[in-house]
Amino acid sequence: MPDRNDIAVVIPALNEALRIRDVVQAALRECPQVIVIDDGSDDGTAERIADLPVTVLQHTQRMGKGASLRDGFREALRRGVAGVLTMDGDGQHDASDIPRLLDAAARHPGHIVIGARLRKRSQQPTYRRLANEFGDWGIAWGTGYQIADSQSGQRYYPAEVCALDDVPGEDFVFEAQIVISAAQQLGTRCVSVPIESRYKQTHTGEQMRASHFKPVRDFTRITLHIVRGCLRRGGVPAVYRSIRANPPLIDDTSGEFAPPPVTAKQAT
Repeated sequence: MPDRNDIAVVIPALNEALRIRDVVQAALRECPQVIVIDDGSDDGTAERIADLPVTVLQHTQRMGKGASLRDGFREALRRGVAGVLTMDGDGQHDASDIPRLLDAAARHPGHIVIGARLRKRSQQPTYRRLANEFGDWGIAWGTGYQIADSQSGQRYYPAEVCALDDVPGEDFVFEAQIVISAAQQLGTRCVSVPIESRYKQTHTGEQMRASHFKPVRDFTRITLHIVRGCLRRGGVPAVYRSIRANPPLIDDTSGEFAPPPVTAKQAT
C-alpha cells in the first residue's frame, strides 16, 4: 500500500515560471518528497522555487519530457520509493487528487494509476477530446487492453515500472511507451481515477500557459511509434480480440463512472 511518505512527486517543467510555485507548494502539502526537473527553462522556473524544500534537477538545454521523466524516476528510485506520482508543471493537475490516486493504487496493487479527465469533460476543447479518444485506441494496440485517458500526465507508477530499462521514445512518446512496455514486460495494467478537466480556455480566472502538447504533431509521433511496434510483433487479430475483451478499468468510489469497489465486509 503506497504511503505519502514512501512516494515521490516528479514534476517535469519547461518554462513554467507562471505556475510552478503554486504547483510545487500544493504537491508538498500532499507529499514531502517532490522532485522538479527543469528542462532547460529560460524564464526563471528554477528560481521561482529555489527557497522551497524540493529537489531541482536542471538540464542545461531542452531534452524533452521523456528525458525529464527518466531523470526524475532515477532520482526517486535512488531514494528507495515505493512509487512515483507525476504531475505537469503548468497547473493543469490538482494536487488534491493525489490521495485519491494513492487510494486507488492501494486497491489495485501493481497497477499504473491514471488521473483520467472524465469529470466536466464538456469543458475540454472538442479537438482535444477527439484526439485523446484516438490516442486511447492507438495505445490499446500496444497494451492489449483499453485505457480511459491514456494521455493524462497525472499518474502513479509503481517502482518496478519506473525501473524498466531501455523504454524507447522521447517527449510525449515516452509516456505512451512506458505504459506499453509495462504491459508487455511486466503484465502491468492501468486503472483510471476520474478527475476534472482543467484547461486555459475554460478557466478564465486562472492564468495557464498554452499546452506544450500539439495534438497533430504529437499524436502522429505516438501513432507511428505504436504502429511500427505492432507490425514488428505481429499477431494483429489476437491483439484486436484482446482489446475488445478488456474495457477500461475505472476506479470511481462515487459510482458515477463505474460501480464502487466491493469492500471485504461487503464480499462476506
